[in-house]
Amino acid sequence: MADYVIVLAVAFGATFLLTPLVRRLAVRVGAVVAPGERRVHVLPMPTLGGVAMYAAFLLAMAVAWRLDHFDAAFAGSSEPLGVVLAATVIFGVGVLDDLREVSAPAKMAGQVFAGSVLYLFGVTMFFFRVPYADIVVLSPDIAPLVTVLWVVGMANAVNLIDGLDGLAAGIVAIAAGAYFLYGERLVDVGLIGEDNISPLVAVIVVGVCLGFLPHNFHPGRIMMGDSGALLLGMLMAASTMVVGGRTAESYSGQTFFFYAPLFIPFLILGVPMLDTLFAIVRRAKRRQKVTAPDKEHLHHRLMRLGHGQRRSVLILWAWTAILSGFVLYPAYTDEGNALVPFGIAALGVALYTVLHPHARRERNGEVPEDGGAPALAAGRTVSARGQTPAPPVVEGTSDGPQE
Repeated sequence: MADYVIVLAVAFGATFLLTPLVRRLAVRVGAVVAPGERRVHVLPMPTLGGVAMYAAFLLAMAVAWRLDHFDAAFAGSSEPLGVVLAATVIFGVGVLDDLREVSAPAKMAGQVFAGSVLYLFGVTMFFFRVPYADIVVLSPDIAPLVTVLWVVGMANAVNLIDGLDGLAAGIVAIAAGAYFLYGERLVDVGLIGEDNISPLVAVIVVGVCLGFLPHNFHPGRIMMGDSGALLLGMLMAASTMVVGGRTAESYSGQTFFFYAPLFIPFLILGVPMLDTLFAIVRRAKRRQKVTAPDKEHLHHRLMRLGHGQRRSVLILWAWTAILSGFVLYPAYTDEGNALVPFGIAALGVALYTVLHPHARRERNGEVPEDGGAPALAAGRTVSARGQTPAPPVVEGTSDGPQE
């Protein structure tokens, strides 16, 4: 564990120290996001926080390369190089989008290219289990597609949840921490080898996110931007693929993990994945493009329930931590496997009940106006789009009460 602690400390320290410098650079080059309809911050916010994350990731990987514990992962394997190259590709796409708006097809092409790089360097799945069916061995003609879809899904999920100060960084830190513990558990029981890079990538992601959070938690002073969100999503995709998809063996007490390893990321990264699904369905029902912006994400709904930025973020952090605990419990106790799906389903139902639009309107005393836009009956005013105006802030970049 000492070497993991060293890598974690390097990733944390580098991100923490570099982020203020990157903030100044962003202001100097004009990489500043103005307030807008789809955003909750009310003051211009510097972006490009992903630059600090990417630099810290490279430094942490370089340090790990020199540590004895990770010799097996680096010696004779192309996977670490593949992760670095794919990170460089998707980071470059994100930087371009932060500096100048990149079209959705062009951004998608960059993500596909990053996933292709991962596959070419061996970072891919070999197996996954279909629920209530047998193990599926991925053939060479299917594995590239699965790898690319995995990267695209993860990257866009993290990008979509990056809507409040500290939300994406905190959720990914929790998810990466859970995957580090899970990966190390599989190494301990001999189901994956010590040359597996998943725990290393996961612990670097934890350090990067924790180093960025002091600058990004409300009131945030910098955004991670697409350069950070896409990078974190790609790194989580790489970490998850080389854990759940690298063994076909069964292990007592681990039925949940090995029964459906394809879906583990959807549970560990439950908040952003659920948010992605809701956004796609919502926009399809409105006959909108999938890339069309709105303010109907989970964090926006929490804020309309009266929670400020900090409380909304803490609620979603806690929900992700509970999901992680559910799926990790059988891995460390060899029991409770059958209860995991029911616990997760109960969490999902509870969250849906709290955030369902009709239930929310009834609680808030809202009545539909023309076009279905809600209005508040308790003396609060709303804008033409049904949003409560943001109160003035003295410091920070976001509206809403802090607690």
